[in-house]
Amino acid sequence: MKLVVAAFSALFSVGAAHMAPTVFAQADKASATLPAEVREVLPEARLAGRARLSVWGFQIYDATLWVAPGFKADTFQDHDFALDLAYLRSFSRDDIAKSSLGEMGRQRQIPTDKAAAWERQLRDAIPDVKPGDRITGVHRPGQGASFLVNGKPYKAIRDAEFARLFFGIWLADATSEPAMRRELLSLVKP
Repeated sequence: MKLVVAAFSALFSVGAAHMAPTVFAQADKASATLPAEVREVLPEARLAGRARLSVWGFQIYDATLWVAPGFKADTFQDHDFALDLAYLRSFSRDDIAKSSLGEMGRQRQIPTDKAAAWERQLRDAIPDVKPGDRITGVHRPGQGASFLVNGKPYKAIRDAEFARLFFGIWLADATSEPAMRRELLSLVKP
């Protein structure tokens, strides 16, 4: 996945073929504890899966997906869920926003003016990150996305189309990282 690798792409011209998720053992998945901030917004959430994004051996982040009962992967945009990214490297909000919009554009063409507005909103909705920081995106169907930073409410983008494409970076069939998608959904029953 090209998300949050803009810093590397200038140095390495990274392509998706050089990225691969780390597979967490089933025991690691089963023992994951629902974070308190996710429990607050999704009290019945359960672990759907975990994966680590690495680019040419550089570890970028660990992703953990928490879903509400009844979650279906093929209609993820119709369900409540939280995606937690625990960063293992530093990235600027500008790089994250730009990379995110590029990945969102893989799912469908986004008009230039809308892409620019969403990129501005995303830069406002997330901070620069350093190793150890966590950004949790919470999806609310038909409402949009809210972001928690290190467990505390930060900002929201109240746009259902934005939220569908943003979370589609990891969950849509058109993701640039299908192996990561499989891992994030590995505990979801079909």
